[in-house]
Amino acid sequence: MPPYLLGLRLTGRRVVVVGGGRVAQRRVPTLLAAGADVLLVAPEITPSLEGMLEELTWHARPYRTGDLDGAWLVQACTDDHAVNGRVAADAESAHIWCVRADDAEASAAWTPATGYVGETTVGVTSDGDPTRSAGIRDAIVDGLRDATLKARHSRHKPVGVALVGGGPGDPGLITVRGRQLLAQADVVITDRLGPRTLLDELAPGVEVIDAAKIPYGRAILQEKINELLVEHAKQGRFVVRLKGGDNFIFGRGGEEAIYCAQHGVPVTVVPGISSSVAAPAAVGIPVTHRGVSQEFHVVSAHVPPGHPDSTVDWEVLARNGGTLVLMMAVERMRLIADTLMRYGRPTDTPVAVVQDGTLPGQRAVFASLGTVADEMTASGVRPPAIVVVGDVVRVAAQIGNLTADIGRDP
Repeated sequence: MPPYLLGLRLTGRRVVVVGGGRVAQRRVPTLLAAGADVLLVAPEITPSLEGMLEELTWHARPYRTGDLDGAWLVQACTDDHAVNGRVAADAESAHIWCVRADDAEASAAWTPATGYVGETTVGVTSDGDPTRSAGIRDAIVDGLRDATLKARHSRHKPVGVALVGGGPGDPGLITVRGRQLLAQADVVITDRLGPRTLLDELAPGVEVIDAAKIPYGRAILQEKINELLVEHAKQGRFVVRLKGGDNFIFGRGGEEAIYCAQHGVPVTVVPGISSSVAAPAAVGIPVTHRGVSQEFHVVSAHVPPGHPDSTVDWEVLARNGGTLVLMMAVERMRLIADTLMRYGRPTDTPVAVVQDGTLPGQRAVFASLGTVADEMTASGVRPPAIVVVGDVVRVAAQIGNLTADIGRDP
């Protein structure tokens, strides 16, 4: 017979978990998140469960009859079939629902494969088969997250403006929350560097406004973008401002948020993965690495060294030994390299230039501070590209060599 599914409201109610291994480690966090008063009974527990001891009660001993007193629900999670059977029998006698991790057929209750999408909880049981249940759960959750399964409720419809960081370029690297809000948008104001393939997934009635700013080419004024955000939001439409990377990292998201707030429009900020760390990572460069660099500095180089509008202290950056990540530096790299060397950065400092990071056309050029400008010219590097200066660049070679060794015959 199929099970009868319930959504248990466990706040303040005692739940007994018998066993301290991997199964308990998976189930206890969910019980705690539901507000349950968890009693854990096990002679030993995993380090992860030890990290939760401030949130639960632990009896560091084997199970005893009487441990279920006051319980509303029991989870029998030991690796001993006999112990689980005794726990289940005691629970049955006390009319307490018990989930047996080791025997679905003998279990009075099953724990569904559970997933969460916003305020929606998805629970799936499939005749006691946890693998099948998890697969179905994942398909439903993925469908709700990427809007393959539409979930546009008027009751939960967002309002105002959402500033969504689309990530470094690969559409798979936008956050789950960003994709959810994008699926509910009435208007999307997008940038040249936003993950534009996601626009194909929008509903037919969604208005898409191109706010691209092409380097040394066509551009829409920031003031106009601000006005569009407020104009559409005040018409009762939910507006998503979709940008590449993170809106608050050289994305002028702060200006847009201030403008909306000044005009009484609510703003939701959804951070994105910045290309300043994602592009280097995509070619195996960690911007920090133990024993090499414990700091990194991200600089917008749209204003060159020596320009009266520059707020960058290039002398300090040159003398600092940390990693330097340069954005919008392609057209000014020769001047930047000369400035850094003049202020003390060694000529042989490793440099990597990552063009179109995380995208199918991604490529990397490796050089030194003294040769990088010529190498970029010879290689035809064009924006968007991220420049990494520092010894962490050498880590990419180590990772590449180790990866090659994995597939090599002994």
